[in-house]
Amino acid sequence: MNVSNAQADRLDQMQTFIRIVEAGSLSAAAVQLGTTQPTVSRRLKSLEQSLGLRLLQRSTHSMKLTVDGERFLEMARELVAAWFAMQAELTQGRDTPRGRLRVVAPHALGQDQLMRPLADYLRRYPDVSVEWRLNDRLPDFAAEDVDCAIRVGTVNDPSVVALLIAEVPRIVVAAPGLITDRLPLEPDELGALPWLALSTFYQREVVLRREADGQEKAFAIAPRLATDSLYALRRAALEGLGAAIVSAWLVADDLSSGRLVHLAPAWRAAPLPMYLIYPASRLQPRRLRTFIDIVRDAMPRDETGPQRL
Repeated sequence: MNVSNAQADRLDQMQTFIRIVEAGSLSAAAVQLGTTQPTVSRRLKSLEQSLGLRLLQRSTHSMKLTVDGERFLEMARELVAAWFAMQAELTQGRDTPRGRLRVVAPHALGQDQLMRPLADYLRRYPDVSVEWRLNDRLPDFAAEDVDCAIRVGTVNDPSVVALLIAEVPRIVVAAPGLITDRLPLEPDELGALPWLALSTFYQREVVLRREADGQEKAFAIAPRLATDSLYALRRAALEGLGAAIVSAWLVADDLSSGRLVHLAPAWRAAPLPMYLIYPASRLQPRRLRTFIDIVRDAMPRDETGPQRL
């Protein structure tokens, strides 16, 4: 057997192993693969012999993965996916992204600021479809079959590539009726106000920095309302329930109309980093690379959205 045939056989064996696990039995895998159960059994045996490992523990009525089988399953899925992504990249042409792109985006940005680059992407590449999932947590890329995620806030996972594409400016706002004194207020005066908290990023303390010289002021707060939703935070501020630190883009129209006022405008909370994230071990298909470029280029340089770096 030459090297190329051996490699092709190994790919067939990994695909067969994955299908056995997903189908739940050798006979069901054979039906789905359009082959016979003896062929499926032979491929599994050859794979186990080449690895020197037992991948599946089988009895008359049950089948389960061994510890080695669980480890190999994850790696096999990555390898098979990478192979087909590479094959598609080479055979379909470098300038024609195709297929389905699965993206996880934050709720607020995914419904607002990121819709324009998403629409631009879909218009430019009609052979690509997008599954647009809104979730503020970092996904399990392999288990959830996600190509990339957009995340606001720090990223500490060493298994992913995190591209810093923008920063989100944050300011302090409140409804006009909440402020009975003069404006603008100073940070020392803000602590006496009722407060609302975006629990994802601040809960018991507010830290503000003066843009002119970088001086910082911190004060404790006891929030009347804490929420993990940026939209709920804005709505509570509009209702006059308290002061809040919000993304500047979200309240631009409210400030212009006077529904909200900008407190201590010389001071700001630290901007939040915005990352585009994908698995470090996964080949980037053309459809992902073009999406990254479009999202990065679409970020504005002012506070109408996350600011491009």
